[in-house]
Amino acid sequence: MSISLTIPSVLFVCVHNAGRSQMAAGYLRELGQGRIEVRSAGSAPAEQLNPIAVEAMAEEGIDITSAHPKILTPETVKTSDVVITMGCGDVCPIYPGKRYEDWELDDPAGQGIETVRKIRDDIKARVQRLVSEVSPDSAPSPRG
Repeated sequence: MSISLTIPSVLFVCVHNAGRSQMAAGYLRELGQGRIEVRSAGSAPAEQLNPIAVEAMAEEGIDITSAHPKILTPETVKTSDVVITMGCGDVCPIYPGKRYEDWELDDPAGQGIETVRKIRDDIKARVQRLVSEVSPDSAPSPRG
């Protein structure tokens, strides 16, 4: 039996790569503890992160200020194991052998902090589930 030493790669994609995908990436970096490669991109990236999303994540002790919106490329999708789309699934290229999920989440753009906190908390719950599913440490034991 061979043991794979590869780290799974997760890509979060939303339109502007300024709110939802950046919050999800921030949570996955924190909760994945280096066991999962984290990427994010947007189909039409914004100039900067959504400041309310940054504030909401700071309340959780997660600093995403060093992140910046990036353009979605076919190569990024091709080299990711899991692709999570958030409102832009039809522009994301589909490659065989990848796991795709579409998370229906409200867009935090133009929303107040109370609404963005609800979106953030929804994202956190989804990322926690994702970590348990894709983390190399989460494989079931042979004894079941």
